[in-house]
Amino acid sequence: MGTLDDRVALITGVGAGMGRAIAAAYVAAGATVVGVDIDEPSGRAVMEPLGESASFRAGDVADVGTCVGLIADVVADHGQVDVLVNNAGVTQSLAFFDVTEEAWDRINAVNARGLFFLMQAAARAMRDRGTGGRIVNIASIAGKGYRGTSNVAYAGTKGAVIAMTRIAASQLARYDINVNAICPGVTRTALFDQVIDELVDRLGGTREEAEARAVRSIPLRRANDPEDVAALAVFLASPASRNVTGQSWNVDGGLLWD
Repeated sequence: MGTLDDRVALITGVGAGMGRAIAAAYVAAGATVVGVDIDEPSGRAVMEPLGESASFRAGDVADVGTCVGLIADVVADHGQVDVLVNNAGVTQSLAFFDVTEEAWDRINAVNARGLFFLMQAAARAMRDRGTGGRIVNIASIAGKGYRGTSNVAYAGTKGAVIAMTRIAASQLARYDINVNAICPGVTRTALFDQVIDELVDRLGGTREEAEARAVRSIPLRRANDPEDVAALAVFLASPASRNVTGQSWNVDGGLLWD
């Protein structure tokens, strides 16, 4: 899959789950990694054991000023930003009629607006340096219409991520900036646990029954581990993927074919 030696990467949402796995995989592949999370204790607990190639910044990517400042800080500290992994995301289990204005605004602010303005700030830094770069957006099969999504607002934001990835790839190609999306399916993370708990509260039954329902329809009969997503994120940041851009890659055990 190549190596990430001499590359500087900013990864959001490193405090748990896929972000934690991607940060560890990037450091193992040779990258210098700056991890971001709104939960400072969790983020520091992930990044500090990764050694001198890893550092942490606390921040809420729903704030556009924070997004711009994060990229500026990475460039000031390391002289460059070669890879952005937009992993931070929020959701909750909500039926169609239970989606509130507050829930809609928070989900969109993190999953779509924050993701775009981080892309914009990172791409500007990559363009100005003139050596290209890689942007990896963590979307979801919910953005492709997966019926088991946590809620309609979340699915809408992930559909937006897929569309923005394609448009960004087409408009940034002239600067040798590759933009791709990863669309995980059912993945064992803290967010997965939260959704399972909310499903139990809303529909009844046990956690084991709710988890079984979530996995039953997967052709490979297993949910993702975060490391399954991290492996693809390494590839998309590596020299091996130099001619891959504008794609949305499913990691879902065969749930969707598109």
